[in-house]
Amino acid sequence: MTFNDPELLRYYASRAPEYEQIYYRDAPQRREELDEEAKQLARLVRGRSVLDLACGTGYWLERMAETARCITAVDISFEMIEQARQKPLACPVDFIRADMCHLPLAPNVFDCVTLGFWLSHNPRQHYRELFELMTSYLTEGGSVWMIDNNPPAEGLTHNSIGADRRGNNLIKRKLQSGEEFVIIKNYFDRPQLECLLSADFHIMRLTYGLCYWSVELRRR
Repeated sequence: MTFNDPELLRYYASRAPEYEQIYYRDAPQRREELDEEAKQLARLVRGRSVLDLACGTGYWLERMAETARCITAVDISFEMIEQARQKPLACPVDFIRADMCHLPLAPNVFDCVTLGFWLSHNPRQHYRELFELMTSYLTEGGSVWMIDNNPPAEGLTHNSIGADRRGNNLIKRKLQSGEEFVIIKNYFDRPQLECLLSADFHIMRLTYGLCYWSVELRRR
């Protein structure tokens, strides 16, 4: 398994400067759900060591750093990590630019592994491998946190243009530059999430809002 998809890398390299606009659109419901989740996340990581996979521009990283003991932040995109480095981070943060499947890290050393807005881009055929990867870095009793969006958070940009041969939903994204990309973007309703996650995890919290869903998990 690898996440070194050239099209997705090109997409995130181009989108990095404008990526965080998604968090600040004029939509009260979106803002309310994001702010509430930030509180939940700060509680979860308080005093803990965190591995933040696919850290992106560091929106959630910045919020975790307010209460975490230390964070290792990983992303394969140079452009995304450069955006994240500019954040005011209140705890020690080590950045690693790498494919998350090939990290120079020891197993079972982190209290919490986090993954924001990535499960929806992960090919369905690799979910099990992704979950095994995440739990391999956890200490005994460690937690997994994930968040992703539902279609209402995206407006018209979630419209599907079809599916690949494995059943992954495909959408077209257009950036401010006019560049267009076709990427995997899978959406989940609550029963689908419960079914998908319960095979590998104890679901400690599942929040399913209009715009976003989030989970806190413990490995089985």
